[in-house]
Amino acid sequence: MRMEADLPDDVDALRALVLDQARKLESTDAEVERLRAIIDAFQRHRFGRRSEQLDPDQLQLGLEDAETALAHAEAAGLAKTVRAPADRPRKTNRGSLPAHLERIEQFVDVEEIDGIRACPCCGGALHQIGKDVAERLDVVPITFRVLVTRWPRYGCRSCESAVVQAPAPARIVEGGIPTEALIAQVLVAKYADHLPLYRQAQIYPRQGVQLDRSTLADWVGRAAWYLRPLRDHIQDGLRHSERLFADETTAPVLDPGRGRTKTGQLWAYARDDRPWGGVSRPMVAYVYAADRKADRPEAHLGDFAGILQVDGYGGYAVLARRRLHVRLAFCWAHVRRKFYALADSSPVATEVLRQIASLYAIEDEVRGSSPEQRRAARAARSRVIVDDLHLYLEGRLRQLSAKSRLGEAIRYALTRWEDLARFFDDGCIDLDSNTVERSIRPLALNRKNALFAGSDESGDNWAVIAPLIACCKLNAVNPHEWLTRTLSELANGHPANNVAELMPWTAVA
Repeated sequence: MRMEADLPDDVDALRALVLDQARKLESTDAEVERLRAIIDAFQRHRFGRRSEQLDPDQLQLGLEDAETALAHAEAAGLAKTVRAPADRPRKTNRGSLPAHLERIEQFVDVEEIDGIRACPCCGGALHQIGKDVAERLDVVPITFRVLVTRWPRYGCRSCESAVVQAPAPARIVEGGIPTEALIAQVLVAKYADHLPLYRQAQIYPRQGVQLDRSTLADWVGRAAWYLRPLRDHIQDGLRHSERLFADETTAPVLDPGRGRTKTGQLWAYARDDRPWGGVSRPMVAYVYAADRKADRPEAHLGDFAGILQVDGYGGYAVLARRRLHVRLAFCWAHVRRKFYALADSSPVATEVLRQIASLYAIEDEVRGSSPEQRRAARAARSRVIVDDLHLYLEGRLRQLSAKSRLGEAIRYALTRWEDLARFFDDGCIDLDSNTVERSIRPLALNRKNALFAGSDESGDNWAVIAPLIACCKLNAVNPHEWLTRTLSELANGHPANNVAELMPWTAVA
C-alpha cells in the first residue's frame, strides 16, 4: 500500500497513478464478480432441482476452491486500494466463539515515552476512555506427549519374603505404547474423518513420532475386538425396534487370490424416531457381507417385526413375503429421483415432481409432531395429492412406449404404490429413507479416499467401529471423548453383559 510520502508531486503523474489504480480495481472487481457467479452456480446446483444428479462431495470441493479464489481476489483488491489507516473498514468476528475454549490474553497498548503516553497533537498526557476487544480463533496442532506411570514395589523387613506392588494399569494393547486416547484418535481419524492408516502414518512424523501403518492396524484390530459387544448390543436393539430404515451399498475389497478387487456389500440399518417425537435413541448398525443375496437382510434382522422403510431392492420384498410380520414402506425420494433425470425434457416428469414437492412441504410442517397429528394432516391434505398422482401416472403410462425411460419411472412408482402409500396409516413412518442414506454416506467418502477393506475380515471390523462413531454423531456426542472413556472401561474389565452402560447416548442421558 502506498503511503502519502510515496505519492508523486507532479499532477500528470498523480493522474496517471489514479488511472492505473482504477484499471487494476476494475480488473479485480471483474474477477470478483466472475468468481461470485461461479459460486452462485454451484449453490444453484446444490439447492436446485437438479441437486440429486450431482455428487455432493465433488460439489463441496468445487465450492471450497471457488470461495478460496474469491477470498484471494478480494484481498488483492483491498491491497490495491489506497486508504489512510483510519479509513480501513472495521472487521468483526462472524459469530461468537464457543465459551468453553481456552482464552489466551494479548495486550496491545500505545507506546510510553518517559513513563507517559503522550498525545500526538499537543504532547499532553493521555487517559483511557475505553477499549476494543477482538477474538480470533487459534489452533494448536495435534501434540503428542508421554504418559509416564510409576508403581513402586514394596518389601517386608520382617519376613523378607513378600513383595507388594499395585497392579499395573490395564491397557487395550498390553505391553504397547498407545494410551486409549491415542487409539481413539486413530479410530476417529480413520472412521470419522476418512484418513486411511497409511496417511496417518505420514502425518504423525510432523510431530517427530514415527508410527508404522502396520502398528496402527494392530491397534485398530485390538480395539475392534473390545468394541464388538457394543456393536452387537446396537444390532440387538435395532432388531427389537418397531420401525427401521435399511439400505445397502457396494464396498470394494481386495481379492488377493485374483490380484484385484471384488465387490462386497455393506448393509445399514437405522432407527430415528425424532421426526415424530419418539423417545428412543437414534442408532445405526452396519453389517458387511461378501455378496448381495436376497437372504442377507433376513439373516441380519433376525426376529425383527414391524415397518421396514427401504428403497426398491428386491431382497426386501423377498423378506416381506417370507415374514408376514415385516411390512415394507417404500421411499418417495427414490421415486422422485427417477423423474429428476427426465425433468428437463418431460412435462409429465415436471408435474410429478411438483406434486411430490407438495407432499414434502406438508411433511416439513408436521415434522416433530405426534404420530396422531401427522396421520391426521396426511389424511386431510396428503391423501388427495397421492390419489390424484396415482390416477395421473396410470393415465400417462397407457400413452407411453413400454421401453421409454418415462414409462420405466412410472412403472417403478406404480408397482410399489401400496407400500409408498403406507405412510397414511402410520404417523411414525417417514416419507423417505434418507435417514439411513445419511448414515451410510461415510462409506462413500471412505471409497473416495481409499479402498474400503483389504479382506472380508477387515470389512467386518469396519462394520464394528464405524457404527459406534455414527451413533456418536446421531446423539451429538464427541466420538474421541467417548471412545477414550469406553476403551478405558473395557480395558479395566467392564462386564460384557452390561455394555448398555457404555452406549454413546448414555453420555447425554
